[in-house]
Amino acid sequence: MRHAFEEIIWPRRKLIFVGLLLIVLNRVSGLVLPASTKYLVDNAIVAGDMDTLRLILGAVSLAVVVQAITSYALTMLLSVEAQHLIASLRSQVQKHVLRLPVRVFDNTKSGELVSRIMDDVEGVRNLVGTGLVQLVGGAITAIVAFVFLVRIDPVMTALVLCPLGAFAFVSFRALKTLRPAFRERGQIRAEVIGRLTETLGGIRVIKGFHAIEKEGQIFHAGVLRIFENVKATLTTQSMLTSMGTFILGLASVLVMGYGGFL
Repeated sequence: MRHAFEEIIWPRRKLIFVGLLLIVLNRVSGLVLPASTKYLVDNAIVAGDMDTLRLILGAVSLAVVVQAITSYALTMLLSVEAQHLIASLRSQVQKHVLRLPVRVFDNTKSGELVSRIMDDVEGVRNLVGTGLVQLVGGAITAIVAFVFLVRIDPVMTALVLCPLGAFAFVSFRALKTLRPAFRERGQIRAEVIGRLTETLGGIRVIKGFHAIEKEGQIFHAGVLRIFENVKATLTTQSMLTSMGTFILGLASVLVMGYGGFL
């Protein structure tokens, strides 16, 4: 983690700082519309105040424009930089691989090396690109929403946080299963792609030794390994989604019950 911070994040600190400011503007402007509904109903529609209505409509319109501009700027700033970083890392990994001893190439499939060079660096977009936007943006939205909820009713907020805390615990446990599975999937795909690349490149030798059936069986076994890995991750993800739906529904029931008994 320290190496990633020193080599990837710190050299781009100014870019990331500007990106963080844009994320804050984007999320705050996105909260203007839901926050304006109270004033729209209570102060404008019910009271019949047209000046307040025009003011609210102008503020919401300005917020929408700001949100659209910051969304475009974030895509051009962070997402494009993340892709540029991925391209640079692929070039660095390729140069490093070419400098390895010949015995490494004798013991490793060429297709596996190709897959590692092209695919393994994709994770850095979570440090600079969309992952950073989602993490910081989600945190800002959660903090602002929590403050508003506490100001409205602390007891109702606690009723909502209890199921959400349980969901956070379940999600943390599920991620411990998903993270190694995704890492293993990359390794399996690299092995299968490497074997397939060598098979297609040496098709004359395979046909000459009548090894088509054997290669087919090996490839089928590799594809089944990928399927079993995907099946396990999809099962965990579906259980997590189902649990999230249940817990959010439970939170809604608790809020409705609390409001009904008041």
